[in-house]
Amino acid sequence: MNLVARGTRAGRRRGLAALLVAAVGCALLLTLTGWCRPPGTTGAQEQEPSRSVEPQGADPPAVARPSGADTPPPAAAPQRAAASSYTLLQMNVCLSGLAGCWEDAAYPAVVREAVARIRGARPDAVTLNEACRRDVERIARQSGYHLRFSRVIYRGSRLPCIDPGGRGLFGDAVLTRAPIVESEHRAFRAQSGIEQRRWLCATTRVDVDVCTTHLNTRTTATSSATNDAQCDELGALLARRASARGFVFGGDVNRLGSCAPEGAWTRSDITAGQSPGIQHAYGSRAALRAPAARALPARYSNHDVLLVRARLTPRGRR
Repeated sequence: MNLVARGTRAGRRRGLAALLVAAVGCALLLTLTGWCRPPGTTGAQEQEPSRSVEPQGADPPAVARPSGADTPPPAAAPQRAAASSYTLLQMNVCLSGLAGCWEDAAYPAVVREAVARIRGARPDAVTLNEACRRDVERIARQSGYHLRFSRVIYRGSRLPCIDPGGRGLFGDAVLTRAPIVESEHRAFRAQSGIEQRRWLCATTRVDVDVCTTHLNTRTTATSSATNDAQCDELGALLARRASARGFVFGGDVNRLGSCAPEGAWTRSDITAGQSPGIQHAYGSRAALRAPAARALPARYSNHDVLLVRARLTPRGRR
């Protein structure tokens, strides 16, 4: 027992001496560098978080969205995922109040369905045909997207959506997660029938132009020839866009044959349960690769939803 006690007292003296030496060394290091790790601590405990690091549990940065949004959008996807993939959602929403599909739209159920689809897929871009200005503004506000709209002339004048009224003019729209730098819209040179057909393109900060259109139906020989001419003009437009930037297109082209320019891929809603094959998506291969498409059922429209995902190629690798 005495040997144990003496050993214990000797060990304590050696421990105190080691602590004294460590304390003197730490004091010297503190004088020279301003930092010292206490003896026995681990590397995981040795440094406090930098001021540039968000505290644990902090809210993520807000997603840019139109001013006046009354519903905050879901959190933005991680930057790595945004940099490696690109998703497009194409919808014909049948909102004019005049079309035969209007009863099935069960307004405002069709608007709520569009918002739910966008929130569920969180696409980079949404293209909308047969839309109404204020309905699209509501969709963009509730999902947290930027918006561009192009009104369509109907029977020689602008068409206010009806049943109910007060929903703005009839037309096409583009919604994007990235801020829109500029946009352009024009009528096609070839026209027939009571509804003017136009194209709309928006330039975004992610170096991808987003375009949409709703081409003539092919119900007669004249309207089929008009659809062919509009298809050719659309292809030329997208080819010009591809020469300067990447592009993605979504629209109801009312045809099975593609309007995509050379060097672009084509996907369609050929597997849709409603009006299969006439909603198309095109993309420039230099910017968007390996596209995969699927049709999602739509309860409140006579067209299902076309969803396309592709790999986004950084500009420096194109």
